[in-house]
Amino acid sequence: MELLEILGYFGALLIGVVLGLIGGGGSILTVPVLVYLMAVNPVTATAYSLFVVGTSSLVGALRNIPKKLIDFRTAVVFAIPAFIAVYLTRKFLVPAIPSEIFTVFDFTVTKNIGIMLFFAIIMVVASISMIREKENGRNVEVKKVTYNYPLIIIEGIVVGLLTGIVGAGGGFLIIPALVLLAKLPMKKAVATSLLIIAVKSLIGFIGDVENMEIEWTFLLIFTGLSIAGIWLGVYLNKFIDGKKLKKGFGWFVLLMGIYIIWSELY
Repeated sequence: MELLEILGYFGALLIGVVLGLIGGGGSILTVPVLVYLMAVNPVTATAYSLFVVGTSSLVGALRNIPKKLIDFRTAVVFAIPAFIAVYLTRKFLVPAIPSEIFTVFDFTVTKNIGIMLFFAIIMVVASISMIREKENGRNVEVKKVTYNYPLIIIEGIVVGLLTGIVGAGGGFLIIPALVLLAKLPMKKAVATSLLIIAVKSLIGFIGDVENMEIEWTFLLIFTGLSIAGIWLGVYLNKFIDGKKLKKGFGWFVLLMGIYIIWSELY
């Protein structure tokens, strides 16, 4: 086993640890780990990421059900347009992207480069969301949950489209939407987002199973390490304040996004 491969499996564990510590964000590392450490093709990496993210989020969601933190009605309203958009994106849109998208001067943007550049932009946006996150009002309870159905459906479609292209969970988009559009308290929004991410990611992955050959042994080992990392992160959370780590992790994701842009362009 080569050094990069060892680092890749360690990265799988780290993804879970981050999820366990700060409750989200770790999944955005999945594609870079798969592409740059495990030498997986970017298109395949986004597919594998859907499975890893979906399975890991499902574990987190199951942990929250006994605590009654999941608003199932909101999850259904948001998840249906989201998983339809993810499935259609993986089944039809991603395979339809041409191998060479466009050429600027002597530089050709291929399908793989385009996906990684788009992913890096999502990383930068997500990192800014983590860095700028405010604590004020996070635990304010809202007595009555109300729904802005048209905007929730539109948001679900947009999140589903982004998830389908880059393979990330999109929690940084889902959580604010649940707070602002469904008026959920923050704790419920975070827990409910895990169920939404799990459903849309795993259903989106079905579109890939129909389109490509899956290395199940590798994928299950990688996913198993991520899930083990979640339990480790939850344990470490007793000794480390995950909220304080979130801003630092945001800066790390920002640097990673900038590095990906640089490495793909130069």
